[in-house]
Amino acid sequence: MIRENLIPTDTICTHYSIEISFVKDLHKMGLIQIEIIEQQHYIHQDQISDLEKIIRLYNELNVNLEGIDVVFNLLEKEKALRNELNAVKNRLRLYEND
Repeated sequence: MIRENLIPTDTICTHYSIEISFVKDLHKMGLIQIEIIEQQHYIHQDQISDLEKIIRLYNELNVNLEGIDVVFNLLEKEKALRNELNAVKNRLRLYEND
């Protein structure tokens, strides 16, 4: 993985005013992935939007980590169902055009 796409967790914690323990708890729950390179912890830039959503849920709506896990699992299922529905619609269009 290219280090250019990785952001040190220390930098993220400082920028978002969160504790490093919060990030570690998110990693333990599987909500974010942490890359360890030369004993330094990094988060991939693609996960920043999810991290921002998690921080908003936690700080502004007072949703606990377990609740955030449920929300993200439901969002993941909703996305899968939406993709499946689009695939079924595309197959149906093939039969309607015959």
